[in-house]
This record gives sequence, structure tokens and C-alpha cells, in this order.
Amino acid sequence: GATVGHRLEPGPAKRAIIEAAAAGAYDLIIIGTHGRTGLAHTFLGSVAEWVVRHATIPGVSGVYIEGSYNGHKAPPGRYRFSFTSGTQTSATTGEILPNPLYQVTPSQYREYHEVMSSMERELTTMHEMVSRLHDRRTQLESLLKTLPAGDRFAAVTRDGEALVTKLKAWDDDMVSRRSRAYDDVENYAQKFTANYLFLINSTESDLPRVNQGSLDRLEDLGAAWKALKSRADAMAEQELPALNRRLWELGIGAIWKE
Repeated sequence: GATVGHRLEPGPAKRAIIEAAAAGAYDLIIIGTHGRTGLAHTFLGSVAEWVVRHATIPGVSGVYIEGSYNGHKAPPGRYRFSFTSGTQTSATTGEILPNPLYQVTPSQYREYHEVMSSMERELTTMHEMVSRLHDRRTQLESLLKTLPAGDRFAAVTRDGEALVTKLKAWDDDMVSRRSRAYDDVENYAQKFTANYLFLINSTESDLPRVNQGSLDRLEDLGAAWKALKSRADAMAEQELPALNRRLWELGIGAIWKE
């Protein structure tokens, strides 16, 4: 039989588990869960889920989207676990074993991980792009207010205002900036990244399988994102740099730097 001992560690459970794992020579670590659901799970959380989830998806400052930004649960396999607190980092390697109660094949685990990882990467790209272009628009709006009147700056002012309109239209297609709290999602239409996050949340499951409905929806959203990203790339890589050069030539100077 197995030899069993016990130890009591002070501090937050999440940190204590990882530090103990790094310090000890353990063959297996079992992390229990209270099985909380609903509000209790939302506010109290789960140590087990925190330890074995992928990175949290970034949001957009000032925009509320009803959903979970948590990364998906890590599939079975060997991993390197690390925890950093201030200047101290503890690290160890370990293995996540498959749940014996799940009838899930290795290929299904792999498909689930690949699909979830891909969607989380795409949403990260979307939100980073939304934030970056919003910053550019804010800066451009401020600059246009300071340009002198007269023929010398008329054309660049007109083109700058047109670009601001295009940036705002794209931003409005991506996120609802009128949503600031949970009840706002009922009052204002939710936009593209909210729909994408909903797909991520509905695809994630305790049973790690991807159904055909999720794949079909992902295909539809993927096509829409391709068109939205193409608009954003054109503004970020062509129109904004071109306007920046014109401002430089007019003696205004470069207003942003990549």
C-alpha cells in the first residue's frame, strides 16, 4: 500500500500548493473541489480550476462584456508549473492525468485544446487591436482640434476627420462602449467580440469535446473577423502611417510611434 503523510502550509492555498509541489518529490497531486456552481463559484472560485487553467484573456478597458475571460482547462499531459510572487518564483514539473470518468479519447482532448487555444488567441488579438486603434483615434481627435484654420491644413484636417469616422465605425462594430455594467448588456446591442467570447464560453465544457454546432459558429465568426481584421490592418498599416507622414511634412511632427 501507499505511505500517506500530511503537512499544513500557511498562506493562500494556490501559492502553498505550487510551492509545496516544487519543494517535495511527489508522484501525484490530487486537488479537490467543493463543486460550487452559480454565484458561489463566481465569487468563491476554485483552487483546482485556478491551478490548471490557461492564461486569462485580456479585455478592453471601459467595456463590459457578460462572460468569462478565463482560459480553458488544461488537458492531460506533462507541464511546467510556476508561481511568481513579487521577486520570488517557484517552479516544478508535473502531470495532469485524464479524468477516468470521462470517455474522452486523446484525439478529442487534442481537438478541444487546439480549438479553444485558437479562439483564445484570436480574441486576445481582437481586444489588443481594439485598444490600440482606440488609442490612435483618441490621439488623432485631440490633434485635429489643435490644427490651425486655413488652406494649408484644410486637406489633412478633412482626411484626418474622415479617418476618425472610419476608426469609430470599426470600433463600434467590434465592441459596445456603452456597456459599463452587467445590466447594460440588456439595454445595448452587444458587438462582435462579445459574440466571440460567448462562443468560447459555450464551447468550454467539463466534458472536453467540441460539437459541430460550435465549429459551424466558429466558421461563421471567423469569416466575419477576417473582413473586420482586413479593415483594421488597412487603417493601422496604411492610412494612419500615411496621415502621419503628411503631418510630419506640414511641420506637426509624428504624433505616434510604433
